[in-house]
Amino acid sequence: MPNSPEPKPPCHAEASVEVAVGAHKVWNAVVDWDIQSTWMLFTKVRGTANDGQGIGGGVAARTSVGPFGFTDNMVITHWEPPLRCSVKHLGKLVRGTGDFIVTPMASGTRFTWAEDVIPPFGKYGIAAWPFIRPFFELMMRISLSRLVSVVTAR
Repeated sequence: MPNSPEPKPPCHAEASVEVAVGAHKVWNAVVDWDIQSTWMLFTKVRGTANDGQGIGGGVAARTSVGPFGFTDNMVITHWEPPLRCSVKHLGKLVRGTGDFIVTPMASGTRFTWAEDVIPPFGKYGIAAWPFIRPFFELMMRISLSRLVSVVTAR
């Protein structure tokens, strides 16, 4: 059907961390794609279109373990420094949206990474999500722990 809306991603994952530094410092670390490669598990990230900056900017993330991997191409759909960056995942394997949300707090900053994904393999991927989500969120939390080390060391 022409002009039909995209399906709403059925699978959500989210992780947050508090960092005892200011929001700008956290923002700079999470949208500096080369630095992101140092804290995001198993992933090498780079800016593509517009160096990955601003609405319409592009980001490519190559996730791999050993010889197995895939590249997740994204376009930035929301850019509100230093508070929020949203992306649309453009691939066949990874589709949906991702959000980096930076929330200033009296004690520093809360950083939230959220993903609303449409898993591959249709209804089978959706059915598997309750089993995949805990592992996926564990990887997110480990990555965020590494982010805290990177941000506080800068």
